[in-house]
Amino acid sequence: MGKGPGLYSDIGKKTRDLLYRDYQTDHKFTITTYSPTGVAITSSGLKKGDLFLADVNTQLKNKNITTDIKVDTNSNLLATVTVDEAAPGLKTIFSCRIPDQSSAKMELQYLHDYAGICTSVGLTANPIVNFSGVLGTNVLALGTDVSFDTKAGAITKCNAGLSFTNADLITSLNLNNKGDSLSASYYHIVTPLTSTAVGAEVTHCFSTSENTITVGTQHQLDPLTTVKARVNNFGTATALIQHEWRPKSLFTISGEVDTKAVDKSAKFGLALALKP
Repeated sequence: MGKGPGLYSDIGKKTRDLLYRDYQTDHKFTITTYSPTGVAITSSGLKKGDLFLADVNTQLKNKNITTDIKVDTNSNLLATVTVDEAAPGLKTIFSCRIPDQSSAKMELQYLHDYAGICTSVGLTANPIVNFSGVLGTNVLALGTDVSFDTKAGAITKCNAGLSFTNADLITSLNLNNKGDSLSASYYHIVTPLTSTAVGAEVTHCFSTSENTITVGTQHQLDPLTTVKARVNNFGTATALIQHEWRPKSLFTISGEVDTKAVDKSAKFGLALALKP
C-alpha cells in the first residue's frame, strides 16, 4: 500500500477493476510500437456490431513531460500534455480536443501523505470547475467530488466517499448523484499467491427504490493466465480468460449470458493487445 490516501477516483477502484475491467462483448485490437527515438505509437480498432472505430495515439516522453496526441476515425484530435512532479507530489495535465475548442481543460493533481487533491477547470469564458479531495491515510480515507457549472451557477455533481483498507481487505461507501444513490463495495484477497480475490458491489437508488448487486471473483491459473467471473441480480453472468502470451501482450476472451433468458444467444468478445 502507498503512504497516502490517493485520489478520490481510487476509492472503490479495486472492486471496480475486479468486477468490470477487461470484460467486453466487442472485438478489440491494440498494437503498440516504439520508434528508435522513443516515440510510442499505439493503434486501436474496435468492432462494435456493424460499427468499426479506430484511433492512433502517439506518445512522446521527455524527462517529466509526456505528450499524447490521438486521432480517431471521426477526424477528432485529442492532445494531452502531462507534467509530472512539477513540484513534489504535483502533476499538471492540459488537454484539448480539436475541433471542439471548448473542450480545453487544465487539471492539477496533488498527492500528500494525508491528502489527495484533484481540481480541473475548463479553459472557456464560463467553465465547469471540478474539485475532488481526500483526507486520511492509506488505511482510512474520506473524500468528496464536486462539479460547478459557472454559466448555470449550479452544482452539477456532488459525491462523497469513504474507504477502509488493510493488507487483504478493502471496503468503500459512496453517496452519488447528489445523494440519490448509495453504493457499498467489498474486495478481499483470498490467496495472494494465485491473485485469487472476491468482490461485491451493492447500489441502491432512492428515487426508484431499485437495487443492483454484482459479485465477482478472479483466479490465476498460472503466472500468465487469469480467469474472472461475475454475476448480477438481473441474471447476467459474465466470464473471461486472459493470457499473457508474451510480456505485456494479452489475449482475452469474454462471454456473457442472460440466465433468465437462456434461449437468447450468448455474447462473446475478443481483445488482443500487442506490445514489443
